[in-house]
Amino acid sequence: MNHDNCVPRKEWEVPFRATPREVPALRRITRLHLTHWGLLDVLENAQLCVSELATNVVKHVGLGAPAVLAVCMNGTKLHLEVQDPYADAVPILECAGTQDEGGRGLELIDAMSERWGVRRTSTGKATWCELATALTSPHGHVQDHRVSRADELLSSYDANAACFMRAGVATLDQAAKCAARLIVDLLCWTQAHGLDPGSLLEEAQESFEVASIGRNR
Repeated sequence: MNHDNCVPRKEWEVPFRATPREVPALRRITRLHLTHWGLLDVLENAQLCVSELATNVVKHVGLGAPAVLAVCMNGTKLHLEVQDPYADAVPILECAGTQDEGGRGLELIDAMSERWGVRRTSTGKATWCELATALTSPHGHVQDHRVSRADELLSSYDANAACFMRAGVATLDQAAKCAARLIVDLLCWTQAHGLDPGSLLEEAQESFEVASIGRNR
């Protein structure tokens, strides 16, 4: 399968007001989008960076200030930024003392991201950071031997699936339907051999969850 364009990752934005109650909502939205993008390896760090970027606006720009969370890919890096209309309130990285309650937001961003910065915009400024991912192309998927095995299996299982997968992104949905048919056939195989399909699904789900936890570490 051509992996370069199999997962379209279109830039998205979320306007919000700079209040503490908005921060958990931004984290949830980020989690949903990045899960859909298959970027589980950077999920936790991305949510923390979004929290700190948004909280920075609340603390240093002003409660209720209009802002925008914008997320996109910059090559294989995940680009996160929060835009606000106040160009003069520029965040500065300072080493917080052990007794300091504040000043740690940008330290966290600096530690978790490959790079970060502030840029002027036509309407104010944008504070941004970029996280490294395990991708080899902006719209491909994370390299995983289990995913590669599934690609090969689907290609040999269904001639149509092989065509879909060679074609790439435009027919990913059809390839997913072939994957669903394969799962059904495997459950029928299980039942035909006197085994319990439900137990097989439970075992597979448990194994998948363990694998997912391993990818997130």
